[in-house]
Amino acid sequence: MPKGIPNKRYTPELKQRAVEAVVKEGLSYKEAARIYEIDGHSRIQSWERIYLTEGPEGLAVERRGRRSTGRPKKLPEAVEEDLLSEVRRLRAEVDYLKNLQALVLEDERRQHKKRR
Repeated sequence: MPKGIPNKRYTPELKQRAVEAVVKEGLSYKEAARIYEIDGHSRIQSWERIYLTEGPEGLAVERRGRRSTGRPKKLPEAVEEDLLSEVRRLRAEVDYLKNLQALVLEDERRQHKKRR
């Protein structure tokens, strides 16, 4: 679409009339698009899907743009603090276990050297 031309908006009533012409009167999508001066028959197809699943009220809902991917909601501060303290505790535990493992391995090496 060229710059400066706003997107065309259709009223819910027009959408409903066009869809009902297709569903009840048996018009093709292209015929309904031509009669109701709608750009592209694929719009009527999508309106029909909405109409059949949600009813005529679904055609009144504004559906422009992309859907949100669902930005993660911020956790309550107390929960966030609990999780951070849990992470710190687990990191300390991992460090302790690594040090313990290093000490055990070194002790085994010493025992092995003494046997020779």
